[in-house]
Amino acid sequence: MLTLPINTLQKMKTTAIIGGSGLTQMTSIKIIEQKQFQTPYGSPSSACTIGEFCGQKVIFLARHGDPHKIAPHKINYRANLWALKQAGAEQIIAVAAVGGITSEMYPARIAIPEQIIDYSYGREHTYFAEETGAVDHIDFSFPYDENLRQQIILSAQSLEINIQAGGVYGCTQGPRLETAVEITRMQRDGCHLVGMTGMPEAALARELQMPYVCCAVIANWAAGKSAGEISMPEILKNLGQGMIDTEQLLQRYFLTHTSLQD
Repeated sequence: MLTLPINTLQKMKTTAIIGGSGLTQMTSIKIIEQKQFQTPYGSPSSACTIGEFCGQKVIFLARHGDPHKIAPHKINYRANLWALKQAGAEQIIAVAAVGGITSEMYPARIAIPEQIIDYSYGREHTYFAEETGAVDHIDFSFPYDENLRQQIILSAQSLEINIQAGGVYGCTQGPRLETAVEITRMQRDGCHLVGMTGMPEAALARELQMPYVCCAVIANWAAGKSAGEISMPEILKNLGQGMIDTEQLLQRYFLTHTSLQD
């Protein structure tokens, strides 16, 4: 696996942060402007918050809206990614709440997955639509940008945050949670995590040539992986701790790159 010493990292590109469940706002961003973009694909989930975070320009977008109100299968992923591109984003850190399938993916832990299996359906998943007359076939062998992944992982290690540096994210349709047998099938397929928003977001970022990485906060054990039912109070508790760690991780990542530019 690629290992990059902190002192060799290149100057950071303008970064967009997509906030998922549990991260509708980032109060630590010094807001410069909030702009609602209109795109050829409709309206994004929320306005783009353009501001400063740890000395760096950042663009924040709430994936499910602010307040959180848009179900995973109803999100206008094409408009969201297009708006971030319009706002000046050059790379994306996507924060997402997920369920843990395998033993190392326990609640409140952060994982930085390296692969995706897409079980979603019926979503607008490409900018190369038939009506445009343009078709392209992106290379999606490795859906997450490896250089950006390693930078995030190194930032976590420097903070001694116990992350899982890898894994396969299985993206389901939602909004319901999965059955125990569905999770068994996903584990047999090779999935370590289950979420509802990983696709087509990652593929659209690739089409727009924006490096993309997922910071997955494990909110609960997936169906059938714990003794009781999955409860919202438990999910919210785990998300709370996971999002605290995530914000610390993002701060370390941004501060590392700020110091390299000084």
